[in-house]
Amino acid sequence: MPDFPWPSGSATGIGSMPGADVAEAQRIVFGELPSLPHLAELPGRGPGSDMIGRTAGLLVEMPVQVYAGRWQISSRPGKDLRRTDDLLERDLDQLTEQGDGFTGTVKIQAAGPWTLAAGLDLPIGGRMLRDLGAVRDLTDSLAEGLRRHVADVRKRLPGATVLLQIDEPSLPAVLAGHVPTESGLSAYRVVSAPAAATRLRTISEAVDAPVVIHCCAPDLPLQVVRDARAAAVSLDLSLVKDLDPLGEAIEAGLGVFVGAVLSTGPGRPDAKQIAGRVTTLWQRLGFPAALLPQQVVITPACGLAGATPGYAREVLKAVTEAGRRISEV
Repeated sequence: MPDFPWPSGSATGIGSMPGADVAEAQRIVFGELPSLPHLAELPGRGPGSDMIGRTAGLLVEMPVQVYAGRWQISSRPGKDLRRTDDLLERDLDQLTEQGDGFTGTVKIQAAGPWTLAAGLDLPIGGRMLRDLGAVRDLTDSLAEGLRRHVADVRKRLPGATVLLQIDEPSLPAVLAGHVPTESGLSAYRVVSAPAAATRLRTISEAVDAPVVIHCCAPDLPLQVVRDARAAAVSLDLSLVKDLDPLGEAIEAGLGVFVGAVLSTGPGRPDAKQIAGRVTTLWQRLGFPAALLPQQVVITPACGLAGATPGYAREVLKAVTEAGRRISEV
């Protein structure tokens, strides 16, 4: 069994938080997720804080702009890219301030190449997904940008271990050929699982950090995640229908970030129930109880941008307490 790059009994968030106050959001993250805090994302601030724009701002020698409400590859850097860079710099400054002296594992997040290709437009129109050569160039640019991003965070928090989460909510749709074209009358062609894994592996091999691949959509392709050489997969437990592929992945040494509580209300999250759901899953899979807190990290089902600030804090408290509970089993 491999050594996992997070403490036993860890819990974390997916990334996004409600509101527009990054200092407060980052304080909450470090306060409520002491075992595995993350860089707070605040998409409620608008363009440049959204998942596609934020990640596109990390691309190397591939500037972007907003055109007709969508992110698009552009010929030169402009005001949209400057705003994106400024927002990320503010967020990183808060991570540096709140994480001063932190020596544990910290997680940062970015969209993966397939979700970016499905959400980013070519200069001539159409998604980058229509041109697999463009997707290759996009992946190479993203890999270099993420390598620099990881290195920057490592300099800011020199005592910390950096974990990179790659968000791929569009991956199942890309593999199934379900990403619609602009007209909505057809869809982009199917991408093969080996091709998808190759691009993701380009990222994993470039960044010099353990990679977690996150997808909270149905039909998560676990074999693609494994072939991408990720350290862990992050998933929504309520969407897991077939336990066999998950069991095989765990047996092969893949870590699992289990989304075991709703990301929005109603109600109040219950740590005992969350821990119970995760423990029941582990028992059904038939693995030794001692491995559970080592190999599994407890998270909300997805990001918390749509939650109330109060609920978001309660969810993070609850997953942390649930992580402690599974360590005591």
